[in-house]
Amino acid sequence: MEESSSSSELKRPQFGTRNLSDPQNVFQHNAWDNVVWDEKQVEAAEAKLKLNSSSFMDEEVALKYEKEASQFWDTFYSTHENKFFKDRHWLFTELPELCSEHIESSSATDATKASAPCQLAGFRILEVGCGTGSTVFPLLEANTLKKSFVFCCDFAPKAVELVKSNPEYDPARCHGFVCDISEDNVKFPFPENSLDVILVIFVLSAISPEKFSSTIVQLSRQLKPGGRIFFRDYGRYDMAELRFKPGKCISEHFFVRGDGTRVYFFSQDELRKLFEGAGLVEEQNVIDRRLLVNRGKQLTMYRVWIQCKYRKPT
Repeated sequence: MEESSSSSELKRPQFGTRNLSDPQNVFQHNAWDNVVWDEKQVEAAEAKLKLNSSSFMDEEVALKYEKEASQFWDTFYSTHENKFFKDRHWLFTELPELCSEHIESSSATDATKASAPCQLAGFRILEVGCGTGSTVFPLLEANTLKKSFVFCCDFAPKAVELVKSNPEYDPARCHGFVCDISEDNVKFPFPENSLDVILVIFVLSAISPEKFSSTIVQLSRQLKPGGRIFFRDYGRYDMAELRFKPGKCISEHFFVRGDGTRVYFFSQDELRKLFEGAGLVEEQNVIDRRLLVNRGKQLTMYRVWIQCKYRKPT
């Protein structure tokens, strides 16, 4: 998703507001929302997917990518550091409860018992797969009232190292730690049923599909009643999925990139089953079909993302 200024006057609207009514105007803007695919476009996408998924990768080779997943991401962050991802200021438009004016203070009882900054916080956030901090630091910047505490983790040690070395990292308001959330019985630095929001943004797609269910169940246990998981990731027929060459497919909709990192492409129905299977209630499950335009080269690129909000019942 494109980023914008973090000031309230210049906040971008929620996605889905710029629609292309006349195809002849396609090059007037850099992006268009809610792009409807015609039957021929769907058929062409299915043909490309059938070709690049015609045979699956050898099991031994696929197992290598599973065992060394964190190493491949560690190499990625060592190479790119903080130059690859833009800060996600758009997040406050899609999830306004993350802004300080929407955050409520903890009760007097909780504050009295608390001793650490994270216990004093009235709003606790966990970002899973924090990378180099493209979400963490906008969160800290937005919540100037210091009523929130941000936990952030990544299974690539280099990513967490980069977060902690950032001059904006404040241990009184943030705690970064190395963690593979796909493992069973993760020891989190907070008790279960204590988080208000968990952010899972372009991270579940890097995990083996057979671990999706247990990962979501484990994360849901960390939410307090009424807490939410905010999810955004790749959808079926995204441009990135259709560009893969034969030989890169591990299993259906699961591929290996050239740098050894892996990516999965989701459907709305499977996400609904995953989150509701973990006992969460659906608040949002939408497809963001975006047409990106390179006006200089007169090129069009079709992106497909899925965005969800699921709440833990009270």
